[in-house]
Amino acid sequence: MNSDSQPGHVDQIKQTNAGVVYRLIDHYGPVSRIELARLAQLAPASITKIIREMVDAHLVTETQYAEPGSRGRPATGLVLDTAGWHFLALRLHQNTVTITLRDLSTQTLVEEQHALPHDGQQPLLAPLTELIEAFFTRHQQRLERLTAIAITLPGLSHNMPESAAHELPLAQALTQHTGLPVFIQQEVSAWTLAESLFGAAFGATEVIQLVVDDTVGAGIICDGQLLHKKGRARVEIGHIQVEAQGALCSCGHRGCLETVVSRASLLRLLSQRLPFHPESLLNTETLSLEALCNAALQGDGLATGLITQTGEHLGRMLATLVNIFHPQHILLGSPLNAAATLLYPAIVQALRQHALPAYHQQLQLSPTAFPDPGTLGAAALIKDAMYNGSLLVRLLQG
Repeated sequence: MNSDSQPGHVDQIKQTNAGVVYRLIDHYGPVSRIELARLAQLAPASITKIIREMVDAHLVTETQYAEPGSRGRPATGLVLDTAGWHFLALRLHQNTVTITLRDLSTQTLVEEQHALPHDGQQPLLAPLTELIEAFFTRHQQRLERLTAIAITLPGLSHNMPESAAHELPLAQALTQHTGLPVFIQQEVSAWTLAESLFGAAFGATEVIQLVVDDTVGAGIICDGQLLHKKGRARVEIGHIQVEAQGALCSCGHRGCLETVVSRASLLRLLSQRLPFHPESLLNTETLSLEALCNAALQGDGLATGLITQTGEHLGRMLATLVNIFHPQHILLGSPLNAAATLLYPAIVQALRQHALPAYHQQLQLSPTAFPDPGTLGAAALIKDAMYNGSLLVRLLQG
């Protein structure tokens, strides 16, 4: 990467360039130094210096590989050395915490799930610290070079303290306690980052992800960077009003998007309408989103109408975001993906009606690659910190 486009501070330039080289090796390895210099737009001498530091730190290693079309001796290329580097990925979700030990390739080594003893009022530090210490004790034989801790937290509308979604002291306190850098992000945003690094939006620099389940949230990537990356806030699209006199929302307002498309809201609407549709297949089913989608796919009029209405609501709201952010990809993470053949056309139709034509014509709408990301969102925070160089430089410095 040309340093002319980077901040003037030499340490920042070094961090940025090291991150670029690490990312290119991750994407293209085994890759030669000459090819790295071309891809990174860096001088060969700069590549040599960066690679030497990475090899000395055991973050990169050399390997021989056969170049396509070549019958000569194998070439020497560079690949990442990730096996001995570990990090801890945590996900706080619905009063549970999932703890995963991963290596820098994001491969899962050990995973546990525990109840989170939390009353919704006290800081998270004490129970989290106890769980982390107990995990370290149980698995101390497997821990090698532990590099960092990454945590994803639920949004404000979940059953968690409001301070949890932006609890900077939590990261600072855990760092002081463990001596490790700690990365914290809201879970929908981290999930969106995971989709851009490993999943359905791989390689895209402009992404909107909408998550519709118990709550409704969005994550946005602009110019390859996560929106609210440092603020740990999420795009609270679920709390934008769509019905002026609608149902009361958990946020205290009326008619929010979440009151018409979330799991509980859809089941409420379904139960209200079902008595007026004695012909519906759902009269003999336990009401659930799975049953709703199955009935819609079988042509049930009530279910089809509700799925289509949901798509219209989502499409109109997404149109506003499309007009602002001009994304390449829109991803949907939801149990409603089971009825995508009905839901997606309704979303697209609403987008065509309400978004600028130049902005929606090339859009790709698809389901998320990971129906439930688990701690993969936390893993994406670590991968991103290696790619931007912030964590990588710490490891190079020992």
